[in-house]
Amino acid sequence: MRILVTGASGVVGTEVAERLAAETTGRAGSGIVRTARRAGAGDTGPLTAPVPWDIGAEPAPDPLTGRPWDVIVHTAASTRWTMTRQEATDANIRTLRAVLALAGPDTHVVHVSTAYVGGVRAPEDLRGAEFEGYRNGYEWSKAACEEIVAGEHRGPATIVRPPLVLGRRGDGAIGRFSGPYSLFPALVSGLAAVVVGDPDGFAEIAPVDEVAEVIAGAALGTPPGSPRTEVISAGQDSMRLSDLVRITCDTLNTFRAEHGVDPIAQPPTVSTDSWNRFFLPLAAQWLSPVQQEAVKLLAMFQSYTSMSEPFEPTHKVADPGGVMAASVLHWARSKPRQALGRTVPWTLIDAA
Repeated sequence: MRILVTGASGVVGTEVAERLAAETTGRAGSGIVRTARRAGAGDTGPLTAPVPWDIGAEPAPDPLTGRPWDVIVHTAASTRWTMTRQEATDANIRTLRAVLALAGPDTHVVHVSTAYVGGVRAPEDLRGAEFEGYRNGYEWSKAACEEIVAGEHRGPATIVRPPLVLGRRGDGAIGRFSGPYSLFPALVSGLAAVVVGDPDGFAEIAPVDEVAEVIAGAALGTPPGSPRTEVISAGQDSMRLSDLVRITCDTLNTFRAEHGVDPIAQPPTVSTDSWNRFFLPLAAQWLSPVQQEAVKLLAMFQSYTSMSEPFEPTHKVADPGGVMAASVLHWARSKPRQALGRTVPWTLIDAA
């Protein structure tokens, strides 16, 4: 079985390739080939070096062409929430089409999407008009990619939808701190002076090793007769926003106490409507440029960490609170200077 894994240097791609290699060791005719944008990217462990390929910007290199793959696991993507429509098209839609050009009619394409494609569409103040109701260009492009995989690929297809991805269940380890990890230093530094959202809203997360398990299971399993969608979620057992903030602060404070550092205070929660209608318009003129950027960054998480309904899982995540705590602790141990930093309360600046 010849398997191509794109995005070999990414958080999910790295984990998937390692799991596939472990599960195919000793199988006759099995081979895992990885590709990454730059030579040497993701070049760790027993796997052979990734084939460098800037997908969509240059032709596929010779090692990836010649005959169709048995399985293509497409994890490569730009997950930036700030992409324009054109940037999202170039980064995700154009790259998908380039990858599908390597697939034959019997190739099982396992496409990694996002669970938020199936969530509630964003309100108007989250650029819904530009992205047809989706929260941002990342979501919009992933929805378009799902349609392409299901509608244009001639062979079997599995779409995997993970929520926000955090570290491994056991030790919280992860290849790179991105996305939701920006919340941790913001809480410690005091830039997250308030948490905006519904305290009882659902906050969906999944450990990267379980996401990789679902993807690898699809890749090595029997190809579906029609496009199949796997949703990774804790469902009704998901954390609520208040749980996420409490677990994060408690874990950070335990780590700080072990090092003789004062605890951080758990910030108050303000509803999204109140924040956008009243607090932010009144406070904006008094915020420093750094505080303004922090507000913009954290605002992107509003609709992700306080959903009115959870996702309906095909693979259920157990004990998401434990995953959260392990991920926070791993970050703190990896970034002790940030985790043990001093909290600086917000202060007014001179508007004149």
